[in-house]
Amino acid sequence: MPRQSASRVRADASRATRSAGSARGAGAGAAVGAVTRGTTGPDRLRRVERWLAQTQGRRLRDAADPLVVDLGYGASPVTVTDLQRWLRRVRPDVRVVGLEISRERVEAARSALREVPGAPEFALGGFELAVPGGGSPVLVRAFNVLRQYETGEVAATWELLRSRLAPGGLVVDGTCDELGRRASWIALERERGPVSLTLSVRLAGLPAPSAVAERLPKALIHRNVPGEGVHELLRAADAAWARAAPAGTFGARQRWIATCRELARGFPVLDAPSRWRLGELTVAWDCVAPR
Repeated sequence: MPRQSASRVRADASRATRSAGSARGAGAGAAVGAVTRGTTGPDRLRRVERWLAQTQGRRLRDAADPLVVDLGYGASPVTVTDLQRWLRRVRPDVRVVGLEISRERVEAARSALREVPGAPEFALGGFELAVPGGGSPVLVRAFNVLRQYETGEVAATWELLRSRLAPGGLVVDGTCDELGRRASWIALERERGPVSLTLSVRLAGLPAPSAVAERLPKALIHRNVPGEGVHELLRAADAAWARAAPAGTFGARQRWIATCRELARGFPVLDAPSRWRLGELTVAWDCVAPR
């Protein structure tokens, strides 16, 4: 399927957003979005899966309908099964649905997992989040999806995704490298919009925190320039990392923890050493939002 133009996607998203209050599930109309490259692999998204299970599990436990959507999962269903495995630790009856705008990818996923007991569901769909049988997801993961769109398409797409969430629901819009060693994601709540940015990196061999810059989400990747909040955060992180070099005697983990501890004195850091030790850092969205 050819890629839709930016104006076409914006128009589709706008129309779907206006009708979100009445159009849900299979009756919502044509899928909204465009086919992405589809690159994927086992455990590629393990960093965000761990974060969802360990920090957002309350949303899933409290949900009347434990519906989760993995949006734009790509050419292989492996990331959908990985996500289901992580979230079943939180809620065994979780219902994970992989949505793809490519009919061929949906059919391939169904065929590959047809004989697997308890496998996730797969359906044709896009940003309108039309899952089989209807329902509003409490969690939506859209990883390495919006990165392939134009920056001007992000806001309307966020609005559409949020409009389809269940009360208390969350969307994660993120990007990672091919092996999942460097990742970042924005968390968006149904009621408040974007609330945080998380950086998550493999600490072994990390030259500096700003190495994650090329994997920033679409809303921020072009904002890593002087005068923007994300640039200030990464610059401060690199400086703190350099000052924390002595802690590296005890390993990269201790150096990262020292870096995060220093950043917490000047930025609205939302997490604590229990997350820092995993190579994570989460800050409030306000400090990195485009200016």
